[in-house]
Amino acid sequence: MVTKFHFFILLFIFLFSSGCVVASGGFYSFRNMNSSVSGIVLPEHPSFNGVSSSVNSDCNYGVSEKSTTHSIAQELDGSEDVSDVSNQQKEESVKFHLRHRSEKIEAKDSVFRDLSRIQTLHARIVEKKNQNTNSRLAKSSEKHEIVPAHAPVAAASPPPEYLSYEFSGKLMATLESGVSLGSGEYFMDVFVGTPPKHFSLILDTGSDLNWLQCVPCYDCFEQNGPHYDPKDSSSFRNISCHDPRCQFVTSPDPPPPCKSENQTCPYYYWYGDSSNTTGDFALETFTVNLTTPSGSEFRKVEDVMFGCGHWNRGLFHGAAGLLGLGRGPLSFASQLQSLYGHSFSYCLVDRNSNSSVSSKLIFGEDKDLLKHPQLNFTSLVGGKDNPAETFYYVQIKSVIVGGEVLNIPKETWNLSPEGVGGTIIDSGTTLSYFAEPAYEIIKEAFVKKVKSYPIVHDFPILNPCYNVSGVKNVEFPSFGIVFGDGAVWNFPVENYFIKLELEDIICLAILGTPRSALSIIGNYQQQNFHILYDTKRSRLGYAPTRCADA
Repeated sequence: MVTKFHFFILLFIFLFSSGCVVASGGFYSFRNMNSSVSGIVLPEHPSFNGVSSSVNSDCNYGVSEKSTTHSIAQELDGSEDVSDVSNQQKEESVKFHLRHRSEKIEAKDSVFRDLSRIQTLHARIVEKKNQNTNSRLAKSSEKHEIVPAHAPVAAASPPPEYLSYEFSGKLMATLESGVSLGSGEYFMDVFVGTPPKHFSLILDTGSDLNWLQCVPCYDCFEQNGPHYDPKDSSSFRNISCHDPRCQFVTSPDPPPPCKSENQTCPYYYWYGDSSNTTGDFALETFTVNLTTPSGSEFRKVEDVMFGCGHWNRGLFHGAAGLLGLGRGPLSFASQLQSLYGHSFSYCLVDRNSNSSVSSKLIFGEDKDLLKHPQLNFTSLVGGKDNPAETFYYVQIKSVIVGGEVLNIPKETWNLSPEGVGGTIIDSGTTLSYFAEPAYEIIKEAFVKKVKSYPIVHDFPILNPCYNVSGVKNVEFPSFGIVFGDGAVWNFPVENYFIKLELEDIICLAILGTPRSALSIIGNYQQQNFHILYDTKRSRLGYAPTRCADA
């Protein structure tokens, strides 16, 4: 018998090798399912207030950077040319790789973080919807245009070492699973400053602000590697509190008076799990990896708006900060639209892939993805009437379990004018969560259709769970989402069931949202799909892909 103690030691992680095949009768079968688990320590969060950057740092630096990272940084710092991309072909691509760490994570802490994040995401949505139409953000949106990240353009031509402002290529980055750090999120390597230095940032489509832990660091969480020090970078520039761009961030409460011309712009940003960051709003150069037909080359992007965080707390699991990819104007994706266009995509490998296998984040049009025979699109909803909207909403119409369309009330999925309800797709949430009326119906549908395996009742979080001891080919009902525009998203069984490593127990990897009607499609359900965010056409694309082979 599996006890609750065993559960807290065992439960979680994530994706199994993609070995599912479609069986008759709306069922999928498991093959070679694997997972692994261990614990996460939840830190205490001391309170703080105020903003300053005039005192020497009392931060302790963490683990030194990897030797491979050092070699890249050295390469960026002079041994390799960082040339202008304006002379390259327009169709050259830039890709980011997400490095994968095949270690362990415990479910109760990921679920705890997910549920806390959902509650506060809902609060942020309602707060934003309830803002007065004459709020500071609305006023500044009318009077001031967000200045995109760009390279300085001289009278004659841009300096050869910088990325041309007119470039419309494709950026690709490497993403790393945070499993080894006790996180269900994904991390991206970036190089910041002049000379460029390496930092690992959490990727988050549910927020806008880009930020780093910054020296002096008065109250910071533990990170791998040293904190960012603006004194070490010749390209760092503070944004003044008189600068129009300062009006696009929220000030600490109470906001400090803006007096002198060179006074910095303070910011405060909070997340769905009570994590937050406070510091100075600034500009910096980010170096990215440009993938061309001849290989990879490094390019610089100047004047990226970011937060230099002096007070930071929360569950960031060794990261140096966060890279926001939301729909708002301050996100990394929005700031780089003039360079790569209005789309980005990623392909998340399953979490049991070899640690040498990386996920991909691509800025710009990916022609290979657009040619994918199984690429489907559904419309993004919301955001048009509110240019400051952060989240990527989709409209669910119904859910299919084992070939049966479930009788879920239509209003369960609707997004109200007040910001209540709706469904978002989010890279920062691990599991998928559906509003309680829908979740209960989905759960009961699986209980009704799965009769071949005994139910295990000792697991307090995931439900239902089944004992599949001695079964070679485990079969479960199929699961799919039907969107309001008719698009259908069918998931492999590995994306909605989890098998525990030391026990022959398999659990449904879907939960209900607490105290709010917000539903979330998390990154666990997105694994081994190439996900495309196309804000210009206001659509979300998804294509089944072996991301390890992409």
